[in-house]
Amino acid sequence: MALIEGCKHSLDITVPVAEVEQETERAAADLQKKVRLPGFRPGKAPLSLVKTRFASDIYQKVIEKLVPKFLNSAAEKENLHPVSRPEISDVHFHSGEPLRFRAEFEIAPTFDLGEYRGITITYSEPEVTEADLDTRLNQLREQKAEFVNEEPRPLQDGDYAMISLESLSGVAEKISQEELSIKIGGDTTVAAFSDNLRGASPDETREFEVTYPEEYERKNLAGRTVKFRATVKAVRRRELPELNDEFAKDLGDFKTLEELKETIRKNLLREREHLAQEEAKHELIEQLVQAHDFPVPESYVDRQIEMNVENQIRMLVAQGMDPKGLTLDWQKVREGGKERAVKDVKASLLLDKIAEREAIMPTQEDVDREVQKIARQQKEAVAMTRARLQKEGVIPRIASNIRTEKTLNFLFEQARKEAKRPEPEPEPGSSPE
Repeated sequence: MALIEGCKHSLDITVPVAEVEQETERAAADLQKKVRLPGFRPGKAPLSLVKTRFASDIYQKVIEKLVPKFLNSAAEKENLHPVSRPEISDVHFHSGEPLRFRAEFEIAPTFDLGEYRGITITYSEPEVTEADLDTRLNQLREQKAEFVNEEPRPLQDGDYAMISLESLSGVAEKISQEELSIKIGGDTTVAAFSDNLRGASPDETREFEVTYPEEYERKNLAGRTVKFRATVKAVRRRELPELNDEFAKDLGDFKTLEELKETIRKNLLREREHLAQEEAKHELIEQLVQAHDFPVPESYVDRQIEMNVENQIRMLVAQGMDPKGLTLDWQKVREGGKERAVKDVKASLLLDKIAEREAIMPTQEDVDREVQKIARQQKEAVAMTRARLQKEGVIPRIASNIRTEKTLNFLFEQARKEAKRPEPEPEPGSSPE
């Protein structure tokens, strides 16, 4: 046995002559039953002729049978457990001699687990202020706002103009909309529309040109100068509902505005606690990885890179993007993601070892809850979801993810938490770098 580097080992293995000859005879006999040779009935060709005519086939069958068998035996004897596909080389196979070969493979790393309880992290208990509550309530009011027609008057900033719009030139396919709402001076309104419609009154028609930037989201308009005719049909404003008990009742199962506020406060606090704890757990992982120096198998890293790339692709698809339409060199993405993948693999190995030491395991109830959650997301029966996940072999991965999360929760509970220090106020007269 020899350690090559990192987690890679090699074994030089010798198979006794008797084993080689026995397997050679067995392989030749099996072929004798199947091959057809001119002048002989099926299965009746002389064994010596079969050995001569099909020597390469017999050679391959003997290798396929004896190499895995004796490799596994030798690895078990050396207490080595390969985690990568063995690379076989230096094969010496001659009649009347032992079979010799070299096998190279990776094993899982062995390392001593350092201190993982009481790691110091930055964490402050989140809070929800009255200003936070007011912001969320105003967002809800905006969602429930209604458009109200104003008395006829010239448009001004903040008004919503209801217009009919048609293109006169500058675009391949004519644009025609009978009812289009535009906020005059709005952040997302193309400035030329605001500039040319400001001051217009209902029933007034204006013609103007709009030059769109090259990076405009609508490809048929990007980089073009289009001439439009717009007729103002109405001046409107958005009217926000009053904050009262009726508003709360309209939003759901709330009897009073105070009930609504309390629910919002709890939800905001829950969201912030989750985000703050996720940041703290990320810091925990980074510290754990930095405190433990050990090699990781390249095969693990390669698999992690593929998983990370697949996750990136799924995120792009979830955002409505087509990964094939992006000008990305996925090979470079993989190469650039190696450092992150090494950290991910180390973190996974560390968390597994901590979970084993602390006897942290997912319960059946934990797995059932996650399956039910997936079923709700997929809008299907729990039994159907469970059967599908079992068929796809996903249940063990779900259990593994739960175990990892429980381990992180354990580390977070054991950590020493220090409040984040406020940023120092800049000295008078100083300028930011």
